[in-house]
Amino acid sequence: MRAPIGRFDHAVPAPDCLDELTRPVADALRDWRGGTPAEQIVYVDTNPEWADTATFVEHYGKDLLDRSANCVVVAAKRGGETTLAACLVLSTTRVDVNGAVRRQLGARKASFAPMDTATGESGMEYGGITPIGLPDGWPVLVDSAVVELPYVLVGSGRRRGKLLVPGKAFAELPNAVVLEGLGIV
Repeated sequence: MRAPIGRFDHAVPAPDCLDELTRPVADALRDWRGGTPAEQIVYVDTNPEWADTATFVEHYGKDLLDRSANCVVVAAKRGGETTLAACLVLSTTRVDVNGAVRRQLGARKASFAPMDTATGESGMEYGGITPIGLPDGWPVLVDSAVVELPYVLVGSGRRRGKLLVPGKAFAELPNAVVLEGLGIV
């Protein structure tokens, strides 16, 4: 199979390679309910040593720079309660944690979750967290620019491998909220 974006040697529909994914991601694809067929989500094998953005696009295609998204976990606090949420923005932007995230989650304070919390609670590897397969109840905040792209490169739950996902599929995830201006320059 040829990958819809980038230059990858190995691309396969993600439901056909569940053993390559972390358990939460594999389970989410196995139980996929979105309007976008799960078979349109593509797994590509990548070298984890090339994970740095500049090196990655050099090896897999410069077009990926504008078609990649980062998923980060934030911790929003209000009245002694902490809510974990995922934020998905284009890799050329950063998450507006103190503005859009804080307002959307009704938090007094919001910040990036510590790495051990993000990985421990998501069941995914640092540097590979993806919005597909996150724990039930987590809000998934998605920048509208991500949803508008035909395909987006995101983590696969592991440092090795990535997912190529139709942008509109992110709006179909459980607890997804599409926000204008979540990613800022």
